[in-house]
Amino acid sequence: MSDAERPQITLITPPAFDLEVFPDRLAAVLDSTEIACLRLSLASRDEDALLRAADACRLIAHERDVAIVIEDHLLLVERLGLDGVHLTDGARSVRKARKDLGADAIVGAFCGTTRHEGMNAGEAGADYAAFGPIGQTALGKGESADFDLFDWWSQVIEVPCIAEGALTAELVAKFGPVTDFFGIGAEIWGADDPVAALKALIAPLG
Repeated sequence: MSDAERPQITLITPPAFDLEVFPDRLAAVLDSTEIACLRLSLASRDEDALLRAADACRLIAHERDVAIVIEDHLLLVERLGLDGVHLTDGARSVRKARKDLGADAIVGAFCGTTRHEGMNAGEAGADYAAFGPIGQTALGKGESADFDLFDWWSQVIEVPCIAEGALTAELVAKFGPVTDFFGIGAEIWGADDPVAALKALIAPLG
């Protein structure tokens, strides 16, 4: 697989992390592998905790020229100097986010398992549509985004797509030819060595 064809990586943070430990782990991963974008996927609704976590991650990402987006918290994007927002409600908030953040910001949308939602997001101005999970998981409704969705999307739609959720090396090998990005997070952060876990996961990309 040539560099031009190889999918890029969106790195997804854990929903919660220790600010004493995680920044060093994050820096090590970003230094080991070319990462296109870092997504802050924080479960906290505590504004102070969000601000401190986002500040730490932004510094590490921007030092390495890696874009950083935050899930859903539209009002924090400009306040924190982030590059954009990743919306988890499909196409519904894309137009507002684009209007509020402007043409230069990254606006992405998680569209679950439906191409229709992805098409709507693209038409509303999203920079990418994320689909998943592509692997088997007991979380959510138990549905998965199948290969045919990505195969069709890659042939018909110009808006880039992200494949994410319960990834394995086998799935990376299978979906590599039909996706623009892989969204990787939970697959590596639970490992003792996230760098080694990431390298093993994306080894099929060459």
